[in-house]
Amino acid sequence: MSEAASLMHAVLGPAYSRDEARLMLNEALCSEVDPLHWCAVHAGHNQAEIMRRAAAWLGLTYYDVVPRIAKADVAPARLEALGEVRMFRLSLLGRDVAFAAPDFFGVLRLKAAYAANPQLRTSLCLVPEPALRALLVEAAEAALIDGARQNLARSWPFAAAQLDLSRPLRWSFAIGLVLLAAAALAAPLTGEPWLLPFWLVLVVLPTLLRFCALMTPAPRPRPFAAIADADLPVYSILVPLRDEANMVDQLANSLGRLDYPPEKLQILFVVESRSPDTIAAVRRRLGDVRFALTVVPDALPRTKPKALDFALPFCHGEFVVVYDAEDLPEPGQLRRVVAQFRHDADLHCIQARLVIGNGRQGFLPALFAGEYAGLFTVLLPAFARWHAVMPLGGTSNHFRLETLRGLGGWDAYNVTEDADLGVRLARRRLRTATSTSYTMEDAPRTLKPWLGQRTRWMKGWMQTFMVHNRRPLRLLADLGLWRFALFQVTLLGMLLAPLLHTTLLLFLLWTLVNGLPPGMAFDAWLAACMAVLVLGHGTAIATNLVGLARTRQRGLVRQQLLLPVYWLLIAWATLRALAEFVRHPFRWFKTPHETRTTARSGPSPVPVARSRRAFGD
Repeated sequence: MSEAASLMHAVLGPAYSRDEARLMLNEALCSEVDPLHWCAVHAGHNQAEIMRRAAAWLGLTYYDVVPRIAKADVAPARLEALGEVRMFRLSLLGRDVAFAAPDFFGVLRLKAAYAANPQLRTSLCLVPEPALRALLVEAAEAALIDGARQNLARSWPFAAAQLDLSRPLRWSFAIGLVLLAAAALAAPLTGEPWLLPFWLVLVVLPTLLRFCALMTPAPRPRPFAAIADADLPVYSILVPLRDEANMVDQLANSLGRLDYPPEKLQILFVVESRSPDTIAAVRRRLGDVRFALTVVPDALPRTKPKALDFALPFCHGEFVVVYDAEDLPEPGQLRRVVAQFRHDADLHCIQARLVIGNGRQGFLPALFAGEYAGLFTVLLPAFARWHAVMPLGGTSNHFRLETLRGLGGWDAYNVTEDADLGVRLARRRLRTATSTSYTMEDAPRTLKPWLGQRTRWMKGWMQTFMVHNRRPLRLLADLGLWRFALFQVTLLGMLLAPLLHTTLLLFLLWTLVNGLPPGMAFDAWLAACMAVLVLGHGTAIATNLVGLARTRQRGLVRQQLLLPVYWLLIAWATLRALAEFVRHPFRWFKTPHETRTTARSGPSPVPVARSRRAFGD
């Protein structure tokens, strides 16, 4: 019997025959999965028991955890190398001891080394892989925090929020935005010809852009050949959590239903140390070998992208995706995304649809659902078709891990980190696409959390606009004229449209009740402005309605007539965001989430059996 088969049988235990051990070894090797990990997934053994049996087979000492006598420190030259470390040396009571969590072939190499040098028994101990990772996080804590804060600034110093958002620049932007809005609003009131360009750029072009997106053909699922389990790559899933103990079980159950080989899933719960209840809730779910926990030390800025950057070095999948606490991804999403990546080798990012599942629970969720439906099924697919800058959503965006690292990860100081990342992808001419696969999540049901979340979003778009326009000639060279112009119209439209349309709408209502102000005539200029106002609201409502039809949420159609009221709330959030942008640019509002106990109003999941045969993007 070979050493490999002997080790496999020892790890599986007496419940398995030698022939069964050989068969499982062959299955693991054909799937390019570490046989020790294969045993943990398919034989029901936890990682600690597997490493204990491997240590017994070697004749080495085993510990469940790494003993802590003195704090270890390490400053790796490459942070991503930490995810590959399998051994760490500590000084214990004046003697150097190496703690190792080897993979299957590492155990075989240790067997040969131990045979050549029996003294290894006194200086080498085996520990489970999670125990070694916890030690590495502790030892490299300072380097990981520094990397999370500074990697982007080092690799992309001309597009990092902490370098390009000085107080004078923030005040200049705020004043400039107010002046632009005032110029656009003054146009219909004064009739001055020189204000026409402001009106066209700030009011007409965003409406025209939305109309063109509506005229763009609807995205259709493209059939891709199914990929056998053995040929699927390892997929890393990052789940950032803070004060989300109540969501852990629902989230873990949702991720557990993913139709993907469990031995090829790496699901990292990234939890801030300030959330002990959430950490405890995650630890209770670590019996599932797919799950792992990374605790992020408390350090400024307290943002989601900083936590993601902290954990990124430990990802080892070919692809990586971020899911939020309330997310319920479609079970076949990862398979469909991999098939799309394989089919289009020049793709570097794929945005799945986000669908609001609690749209029937009130006025705000219904309008939020319409907004998301329009964004993810009308606007973003059109942007992808046009190869324009994609303002990515905050979750369910899938990346090639190599690409994400090459871009410097997320901007730890940007409070809409994925919108910023979408701009950087476009600046490097890396193509982004959308997928018809969906992830369900819930919208805030009450005004306070909605307003806090929307204020953060508007502030983040201000950050993104300001940071990337800090050097406009460089941005123009990176994007090209067409993409550069579309980027300006898109971001300015996001920031100014609620203010402009709300103000004009209030002016129209005043006119209907009290007539025109003294000295103002109803001329062609004013008529044209009112027509654009109506057209703007009409195209916005039409975008929501088309989106709801595409997400099969037609029961929320009537509520979309209240969109002008919704824009009034967005205008309020924009003003709050402008004040925060000047005073507290990096403050992160944490949106609270609640578990769901009622049926959702989103589309029905694609059956798992069907998703194994064919996929669509």
